[in-house]
Amino acid sequence: MIDFNPLSLFQTKGKIKKVYREAKASYLKRIRIAVGMFYFGMGLSFATWASRIPDIKTALHLTEGDLGSILFALPVGQLIIMPFSGKMVTKFGSHRVLIVSLIMYVLSLVSIGLATTVLQLSTTLFIFGVFGNLSNIAVNTQGVYTEVLFRKNIMSSFHGMWSFAGFTGALVGLGMLALHLSPYNHFLIVAGIVVLMVVFNFNFLVKAKEKIKAKPQGKKLFAKPDSTLIWLGVIGFCSMASEGVMFDWSGVYFKDIVKAPGPLVILGYTSFMIMMASGRFVGDRFINKFGRERIMQISAVMISVGLFTAVLLPYLIPCTLAFMLVGLGVATIVPTVYSLAGKNPTVPPGEALTIVSSISFLGFLMGPPVIGHIAETFGLQFSFAFIGIFGVLIAFMVNKVKTV
Repeated sequence: MIDFNPLSLFQTKGKIKKVYREAKASYLKRIRIAVGMFYFGMGLSFATWASRIPDIKTALHLTEGDLGSILFALPVGQLIIMPFSGKMVTKFGSHRVLIVSLIMYVLSLVSIGLATTVLQLSTTLFIFGVFGNLSNIAVNTQGVYTEVLFRKNIMSSFHGMWSFAGFTGALVGLGMLALHLSPYNHFLIVAGIVVLMVVFNFNFLVKAKEKIKAKPQGKKLFAKPDSTLIWLGVIGFCSMASEGVMFDWSGVYFKDIVKAPGPLVILGYTSFMIMMASGRFVGDRFINKFGRERIMQISAVMISVGLFTAVLLPYLIPCTLAFMLVGLGVATIVPTVYSLAGKNPTVPPGEALTIVSSISFLGFLMGPPVIGHIAETFGLQFSFAFIGIFGVLIAFMVNKVKTV
């Protein structure tokens, strides 16, 4: 029988094949740049899609309700592939899965621009979600490997590249609108850029294949996951719920509660995003100096203080400063959680990241809708105060994580 694995076609040919410890600092730096560019490519692809949602809504004559229902196709695709993402990364290697999944991610982005019916848009968004999750698990596994090579915390800077790509994607989107380019042409240009990033950087990804541990006889199919991973997942859940609320509700809060005039409505969201991205670029330095546990607890307190301040002082300047504080708070928590998960001694990095990201991602999905229902009953300020409690929970749960 012929054993043909198409993923082997993307075998990397880096200078270092087995031992990276003897590599020159310049080569390790090149690896870090390459992995960072893959994070950037993922962020740019997602931001590109998000920047043209209004145009696609108009082109397909969708109501707000229609669009809301269709947008569920993306997280559904992510959730369905989650049980298999880690196993694929473990079996084939994160470097191979990342190359293939990122290329398919941008190709599915292009296909979104070709959608002319609700069914086509839903299907392409579902596929976009599938390859987005595969890319997410693979790229974070690469981030863990690279962090091990540098023997210090650098995961936050990788996530900073994703955040920076979000700004870049938004600016590029504005430029494309000014040029009156259709979403399809816009997506095609971005896809070309991302593919070029892959071509120039795939050769420098870390080649590592985890050993697949044999299951002991009599072990249950659905064994209880490592308790540390569960705690990390819950911490990620609370942080991503806070992040998701800021993404979806900060503008509404500034409009309805703060009563910000005109263009200043976006000030809350902008201040949050700037501080989150900035915090990720400088976060590793503080983690290396003060330790993960202390920084995670301080970050958790920032989230709570920021949200409670926004509730108690619903005015333009205090709320802007409060949202900046929340941005700094969420900046390093998820990167740190992923870093710790990938270094779990009993579970391969890809599978550990799948467990933690699955729990964390539920927070991103459930946070905004839950806020909507709470706000409808008790008011938006009460709902923000409710999410503020999550920061307090994170501060207490950090003590439960043995590997911090």
